[in-house]
Amino acid sequence: MRHPVVVAATWMVGALLSFSAMAVAVRELSANFGTFQLLAIRSLIGLAVISAILTRLGWTQVSFRNVRIHLGRNFVHFCGQFGWFYAIAFIPLAAVFAIEFTVPLWTVVFAALLLGERISPSRGLAVVLGIAGVLVILRPGWSIVHPAALVMLAGAFAYGLSHTLTKKLAGRDTPLCILFYMMLIQLPLGLVPAVFTWVTPAAAHWPWLIVVGITGLSAHYCMVRALSLADASVVVPLDFLRLPLIALVGYALYGERVDEYLVLGAGLILTGNFINLDRERKKIKPLEPIPQPRA
Repeated sequence: MRHPVVVAATWMVGALLSFSAMAVAVRELSANFGTFQLLAIRSLIGLAVISAILTRLGWTQVSFRNVRIHLGRNFVHFCGQFGWFYAIAFIPLAAVFAIEFTVPLWTVVFAALLLGERISPSRGLAVVLGIAGVLVILRPGWSIVHPAALVMLAGAFAYGLSHTLTKKLAGRDTPLCILFYMMLIQLPLGLVPAVFTWVTPAAAHWPWLIVVGITGLSAHYCMVRALSLADASVVVPLDFLRLPLIALVGYALYGERVDEYLVLGAGLILTGNFINLDRERKKIKPLEPIPQPRA
């Protein structure tokens, strides 16, 4: 039998490939479709998949008790998704992913503001390093900042708030319930504005659209499975491999080059994440061994 960490790493490979495939699919489709339409079709495909799973496992998992929290969470999550999809069309994939990795740091800030969680010195240092990393990547004042980078930064803020609201749902609703509401609520958020600029997909577009819809679910499913088998201290550093992987994908497919500012900024952001992760890991006390009865 394989070690649980090895199995967790295998699931994380699935997550890494899913995120990368989704980014490539969005880039390929962005020349023909608006961001709102891509988000609407993604939600429609995801809703069909989740509904099929719930039909098999039981719709009793869908609770109506926390609808208001779901509405708030999915509005800000939709804003984060919009920033991610929009930025992919205009700036290097590695820059999008680097800015996205500030999400855990903004989550720390929102958790302190909304949930009353304390910002420890290590958490504060992580946030400062994250902000410094973003400033190095964007270089305001030294170069013209692409608007898409600012949209992605706003998306990262929205993701951070979304993660904080997800904490409030944890333990109240099942993951399938959360995913169901995510697709159900975000479908009209994308569909209504997309109607005004709707482009009918051709047959050649549907494989990429299906990739967008499926990988959005598979990436999160693989990550949840990995976290169920190994500690976050093992899984999260593996997730950071998304950055060099997408940099290679961007170079191979689109000739995107990574400059020293992106490397330095990404390094600061990842260092902040590692510091926060390491301090949180050390807070968790190991379970004491259960005394064995004497023979």
